[in-house]
Amino acid sequence: MRSAATDTRTRGCYDSGTMANSKITLEQVRHVALLARIELNADEEEHLRADMDQILAYVDKLGELDTSGVEPTMQVGESGTPMRTDEVTNSPDPEAMLANAPARERGYFKVPKIIE
Repeated sequence: MRSAATDTRTRGCYDSGTMANSKITLEQVRHVALLARIELNADEEEHLRADMDQILAYVDKLGELDTSGVEPTMQVGESGTPMRTDEVTNSPDPEAMLANAPARERGYFKVPKIIE
């Protein structure tokens, strides 16, 4: 169910006549719905089209920003994977590993023969 705030926000798109200036068509909305495997009625398709139009308008607005003085970045967080020393912290103890074995023989688990 859509909230009143969402309906008010998208209603402005319907009333202002931006359907003709829309970047997203109803066919594209239906295609996305098909890919997402969701069923939409006509009202939901129109709401989704308006929402997608607003998203694209916001992306266009971001494209207008002057980023000439901003250094390019390859990633936002710390680069690479933190490394640690490769040390063995739990050396194998054969007696401890075999302590709960139902059967053992000469330091190995003993299992029933399954291949003849």
